[in-house]
Amino acid sequence: MTPRYTDMQLDALRELANIASGTAATSLSQLLGRDVDLNVPKAFSLPLADAVDATGDPEEIVTGVALALEGDIEGVVLLLVKSQGAATLCGLLGVEPNTEVGDSAMGEVGNILGAAYLMALSSMTGLSLLPSTPFVVTDMLGSIVASLLAETVGHGDTALVLDSELDITGEPCAISFLLLPNAGGVNDLLAPLGLSEATA
Repeated sequence: MTPRYTDMQLDALRELANIASGTAATSLSQLLGRDVDLNVPKAFSLPLADAVDATGDPEEIVTGVALALEGDIEGVVLLLVKSQGAATLCGLLGVEPNTEVGDSAMGEVGNILGAAYLMALSSMTGLSLLPSTPFVVTDMLGSIVASLLAETVGHGDTALVLDSELDITGEPCAISFLLLPNAGGVNDLLAPLGLSEATA
């Protein structure tokens, strides 16, 4: 059965993402010494192909930092940064983009933001949520997102995506911060809110 989430469930997930993304934005601001703005997160449950398109232009080249979830739920945390934004972010960190050192720095940014995001989710839900070692890849957005969503969707055909965007004030750099839980993980996130049952 493909789970379908109610508006109330999606609103609750969006609020969880909003608070967790705010914590991640604070961590990024401290890391860079710059103000970071957070746009209102989106939560959508769509067929796999539509979910990929909903995250942006599938053919745009982006740098992705993926962290598999460890602990009480399965899924992936994914940071996506456009090429110009990745160059800006590396510049702010004093490293060259598209180098081994640059990729390492991007991975560390992903690690810090992922840990902050998951720590906030853990405090709200009581779940144990830890990021694995970050994996950095530069490729077309559609290729990165589709492969990761296929893993989290498993045998279903619907993907749930929580999408937050962090903007570094005064810099051409926006970071899309995606949480891609598997179906069981979604219910685990909703359970502490009394909203765990997805409808078929």
